[in-house]
Amino acid sequence: SPSTRNCPCKMSQLPPKSPLASPVSEGRNSRVESSDNLSMDSFWLEVENIKQSAEAEQEECSLADVKTQEEGEAEAEWLQDAGLSDLLGDRASENDNIVLLSTLTKTQAAAVQRRLDTYSRSRRRKNKHPVRDVRDIFGVVDSEETAAEKEESSPDQLWHNLRTSNVQRTETQDYSCTVRNPGKEVVFNMDVAYSEQAAVLLKGSFLSESRRLKDGNVLTKFKIPKGRLGVTRVGDLSAQDMKKIPTLALIELTALCDVLGFELKRNKAAKLKTTEKRLFGVPLNTLLENDQKLLPNTKVPLLLQALLSCLEKRGLETEGILRVSGSQTRIKSLEQKLERDFYTGLFRWDEVHQNDVSGLLKRFIRELPAPLLTAEYLPAFAAVQNIPDLRQRLQALNLLILILPEPNRNTLKALLEFLSKVVARENNNKMNLWNVSTVMAPNLFMHKGLPNKIPEGKEKQLAEGAADIVRMMIHYQDLLWTVSSFLVAQVRKLNESNSKRYQFCDKRIKNLLRKIHADKDKVEKNQAEPSKIVKVHASLLLKDSLEVHLNNATRVADVLRQFQKNLCQNGWNIVNTVNLLKCNNSMECTSLLLYEVGGNIGERCLDPDTYLLDLYHTNPHAEWIIKQNPSYPRMF
Repeated sequence: SPSTRNCPCKMSQLPPKSPLASPVSEGRNSRVESSDNLSMDSFWLEVENIKQSAEAEQEECSLADVKTQEEGEAEAEWLQDAGLSDLLGDRASENDNIVLLSTLTKTQAAAVQRRLDTYSRSRRRKNKHPVRDVRDIFGVVDSEETAAEKEESSPDQLWHNLRTSNVQRTETQDYSCTVRNPGKEVVFNMDVAYSEQAAVLLKGSFLSESRRLKDGNVLTKFKIPKGRLGVTRVGDLSAQDMKKIPTLALIELTALCDVLGFELKRNKAAKLKTTEKRLFGVPLNTLLENDQKLLPNTKVPLLLQALLSCLEKRGLETEGILRVSGSQTRIKSLEQKLERDFYTGLFRWDEVHQNDVSGLLKRFIRELPAPLLTAEYLPAFAAVQNIPDLRQRLQALNLLILILPEPNRNTLKALLEFLSKVVARENNNKMNLWNVSTVMAPNLFMHKGLPNKIPEGKEKQLAEGAADIVRMMIHYQDLLWTVSSFLVAQVRKLNESNSKRYQFCDKRIKNLLRKIHADKDKVEKNQAEPSKIVKVHASLLLKDSLEVHLNNATRVADVLRQFQKNLCQNGWNIVNTVNLLKCNNSMECTSLLLYEVGGNIGERCLDPDTYLLDLYHTNPHAEWIIKQNPSYPRMF
C-alpha cells in the first residue's frame, strides 16, 4: 500500500498507539478480514492524490517541529487548560479554583490530584520554589481511612487492574461498511460521569459488557434515555455556559483515560507562516471574522457552506462522489478564481464539475493551517481506536467534540451532516458509509503541520482505525453532539457556587466529596411539592404571560400546546399580528421553543419532553420564556 513517508510536506496520519494498549493490539489479528467488504483502496488512493497534489505545488513546510515537553510541562499545561492554573501558584490564589474543584466527581478529582502530584515531583527535582504539595490542596489522608478506601480511590490501582484485564482481551475488532438494524437498542447513559461508569465496570462486568456490545457486522443502535430534565444538545446552552463545557469535558476525558489506562497525549500547535490568501489556508477564526462582517452570526465559513450547497444540489447522485478525484489542474485554477471572485459574487458554481467541487472541499479541509480536529487533540482522536469497548469509544469522542473550539466543532458538524447525506444516497452514488469514511479519513487525520511518526508495519492498522473514527463520527453524530446531563449538572453547580466558596483549605478529598454528594442529595428531599403554578413569558410575541399549573406529568410540549391554543382562540394581546405565522388560524407548536433563563443556568433551550415540575425544583429561580424556533421563518 502507498505510504506518505516521501511526501514533500510531512503528513501525519496518526500517532503511534499508546504503549498501555500494546497487549491488546499485539494480540489482535487484522481488523479487516474481507477485502470485498472493507476495502482500504479508497484510503490509499486518497493518500496518493494528496501526495501528488503536494508534489505538484512543491510545497515546503516552514513549520517548527513539535517540541518534546520537559517533565512537568505537560501537567502544567493540562492544569491551565482545565482552568486550574492557580493551583500552581501561591496559596492566596487558591480560592479561584475552589468552585470548579467542588463540582468534581471522585474519578475527576483523582485525575487532577495525579497531575498535581506529577508536577510537584518534577518541580522538587529541579529545586524550584515555591513548591506546592498536592496534600496542601486535597489534604492529608489520615490513618482513619482504611486501606480498602485508599485502594478504591487510587488511579494507579485502577491502571493496574485495567492492564491485568487488558491482557485477557484478545477479541478481534471488525469494521463494517453496512449499517444494519440490530433490533434492540442499547442504553447510552449520560446521567453518570463516564469515568465513574468505567470504574464500576472495571470491578466486575467490564469484559462481559464489552463482548455483548461487539459485533463486527453491526453498528450498535444506542439510545440516550431521557431523564426528567430532558436531553441537552450542543447549541441548546448559552455561549456563557458553553464556555464552561470544554474545561469540564477535558477533566472528565482525562479521568476516563486514567481509568481505562490510556495516556491522553496532546500536541503543541505549531505556528504557520501567515498567508496572503483570503479563503484557502486561512485559520477558521479569521475566516469567520471576515464572513461575519458580511453576514453577522455566521458560524460556518461561507466558502464551506457554498461548497457543501453546490454538492448537495448537483453531486449527491454522482457515482463515486468524493472518491473520484477531479483534475488537479482545474482544482488549482478554481481555487485561484475563488480567491478572486468569491466575495464579489461573480464565481459561477453552475459551471464547475461536481468532482472538482468535491476536490475543492477536501482541499479546503487539508489546507487549514491547523487540522480541523486541532493539532492539540488530533492524537487523542486517533487514540480512540485503542479503546476496546464501542460505548467507551463513543464516550471519549463525545468529550473530544465538546472540547473542540466552537468554530472547529460547528465546521465539523456541517461536514458530517453533508457526509450523512452522501451515505443516504448510496444506491445512486455507490458511496456507502465505509467508502465515505476511508476517503475522508486522510483529509482529516493527515496534516502538513504535524510530523510523521508512523511505526513500521502499522500503516494499515492506523489507517483502518482512522477510517473507523470517521465512520463513528458520521453515524453517531446526533449522540456525539449531545451535552451529557452530568456536565450540565456541573455547569449548574458552578453557577450556583460562584457566590458560595467552600472552605477548601485543610480539607481532605474524601470529606469534600462527601459534602458535594450530600449537597446533591439534599436538593430533591426538600422539594416534594406535588404541584406549582408558574408564569411563562413570551415578551417578543405577547404582552401577557401564560399562567401554567404544573404537576408531575406536565412537559414542555404540553405548555407549548396550551400557549398555541390560547394564542389562537382567546384573542390574546399580540404584539405584532401582521407577520405572525399562522396555519388555518393556528400556529405550529414546533415553531416555538421554551427556554430556561437565569438561576443556575445562563440559558437553555428545553427538550419538549422535559418535565417542568422537576425542572422547577432543580432551578426555582429561573424564568421560562417562549421564543420562536430560529430554524423557522420569523413570526414578527
